[in-house]
Amino acid sequence: MDTISRENNSMLPVGGIIVGVIALLLGGFAAIKVSSLQKTVTDHQPKIDKIDGIESQAASAAAAAEKTAKDLKSLKDSTQEAFNTVGPALADLKGSITKLEEAQKKAPVASSKKGGSGEPVVAGPGEYVVKSGDSGAKIARANGVSIADLQAVNPGVDWTKLKVGQKVKLPSTAKKS
Repeated sequence: MDTISRENNSMLPVGGIIVGVIALLLGGFAAIKVSSLQKTVTDHQPKIDKIDGIESQAASAAAAAEKTAKDLKSLKDSTQEAFNTVGPALADLKGSITKLEEAQKKAPVASSKKGGSGEPVVAGPGEYVVKSGDSGAKIARANGVSIADLQAVNPGVDWTKLKVGQKVKLPSTAKKS
């Protein structure tokens, strides 16, 4: 460096000034660019805030969806548990109903030819339901009344054509059976 400084002393300050001017120009240009960028960032700030709000809403929705999924799983589990509890009880009821239906089918059913409904005829108080092989005299004897009294309280009955399941009235003096 000795040789440069002794021989060419006038160029060194000029080079320093040139470098300083270039640095000053670059600094000014950088300041202008930073100002422009600052303005752009300021212009985009509402958009950034809006995106932050949307991000917050999305996080809330995700949390709500997760809670709903947990609630749905809990509901599914409790429903399955209820079905597991009710299922055997329904099977027992079905078995009981089947037994009752079978017993009903085995029971003798008296039905009138007129109605044909298939439902058993039930005698009310003071009534008698005609069975196969019954006659007026047989009904009177079985109930402890006279045939005349039986015919008197049943004026519209044709005693020669009694039908199985037909109801006849009993006189009030009949014994309770």
